[in-house]
Amino acid sequence: MVEVTLLAEDGSPIGTMPKESVHSTDTPLHLAFSCYVFDDAGHLLVTRRALTKRTWPGVWTNSFCGHPQPQEDMSDAVHRHALAELGIGLSAVDLALPEYRYRAVDASGIVENEICPVHVATIDGTVSPDPAEVMEWAWVDPAALTTAVASAPFAFSPWLREQLPQLGRLPLLRPIGAS
Repeated sequence: MVEVTLLAEDGSPIGTMPKESVHSTDTPLHLAFSCYVFDDAGHLLVTRRALTKRTWPGVWTNSFCGHPQPQEDMSDAVHRHALAELGIGLSAVDLALPEYRYRAVDASGIVENEICPVHVATIDGTVSPDPAEVMEWAWVDPAALTTAVASAPFAFSPWLREQLPQLGRLPLLRPIGAS
């Protein structure tokens, strides 16, 4: 059974809960992560969530997200999810937004309530996604993604919409060809 770490308001661990029952209309605060994967040319990998996902099915989002197992090192969890969800290895994994936290409610009433440190990484391998996680994927110019999110925010996950402006301050998310 896969479990997630439940958190107190201050971010300290207070217990665990099975992953399959944590997301509901009354989701407790828990630990997760987001990761943005780049290629060597500066393109960002975005993915479209599978239609079978419990929250935000079919929306475009960052490269991948996940939940570390209780007591699992966050970096190990990021690498594990990259392989499981996208079939890729990662190099140069960096913590970009260590304090990111959000709460959002999808159209079905399911709540996301997470302390969700955000990582950036470079791909090491070829994308081969798990269809239960990802229905489509694309390499995009970060500036073009920012324009798309501003033009059609409903097509993107709420965490991507919130994280992207914060990440835009980082050199890695500059438009391709910009210095």
